[in-house]
Amino acid sequence: MLDIPWDQPATLIDLDGKPPSISTVRDCVRHFAILTPEAQQKARMLLTRPTFRADRKSRTWLLNPEEIALLLAQMRAEKSTLN
Repeated sequence: MLDIPWDQPATLIDLDGKPPSISTVRDCVRHFAILTPEAQQKARMLLTRPTFRADRKSRTWLLNPEEIALLLAQMRAEKSTLN
């Protein structure tokens, strides 16, 4: 689980050259959810505040597709507990 506030500003970048989605982490994750699997594999999220990764000693500003997918699973889990 990544500890990133949902309301933190972020940018979702698509390496296919489409315009970036500049919004909050929550909105970027929602946008990621509607991308095709191929586009998801090319997406990255740029954070405004770095976060820790389990596999690194230092913090990072960039999330890879697997990490964005973890946030999506976390968002869906939180939503299901609210219903």
